[in-house]
Amino acid sequence: MLLCGPSGSGKSLLAARAGLPVLRLDDFYKEGDDPTLPQVLGSSDIDWDHPESWDADAAIAAITDLCRTGRTHIPVYDLSLSARTGEELVDIGPTPLFVAEGIFAAEIVARCRDLGVLADALCLSRGPVTTFRRRFLRDLREGRKSVPFLLRRGWRLMRAERSIVARQSALGAHACDRDEAMARLAAAAGRSPQSLSPAPSQA
Repeated sequence: MLLCGPSGSGKSLLAARAGLPVLRLDDFYKEGDDPTLPQVLGSSDIDWDHPESWDADAAIAAITDLCRTGRTHIPVYDLSLSARTGEELVDIGPTPLFVAEGIFAAEIVARCRDLGVLADALCLSRGPVTTFRRRFLRDLREGRKSVPFLLRRGWRLMRAERSIVARQSALGAHACDRDEAMARLAAAAGRSPQSLSPAPSQA
């Protein structure tokens, strides 16, 4: 299951509540000194919301490993440092379904489908204002970047949210709210929606 959506839309919380193994696609960001990192137009800020800031090939390799063997090694990424700080083993055992979540998940929908490893692809959307608030409070709490950077990024993403959802939908992810996403996750897992715990509305 690929789960995408704008930053702050609640992907990680939804994935955790689903009770399925989770692969964090944010761990495949490029490091801050990578010369291929894109910049925000007209700014010196790195554009961490651009697909070129992310290693799609490494993410695909990890997904296919998990689908075929149930195990893979992934980088441990520190967003506050913009750096990989280690490596960890993800072992989901014989579980036939897992959630791969991150803002760039839609970028690999077609490749996962072609490889025969895609169960479903969802784009979680909660609305620009709600997403802005959740994203800013989360990033501030976790110390991901400086406050001025978070405000600049937050304002830019709030204005772009509808186009972000439209792009991810065009790439093959089904746009939906939290409740529909939970229902589709449950259907893919062969369970009732009631067996998955819905995320609190203010989380």
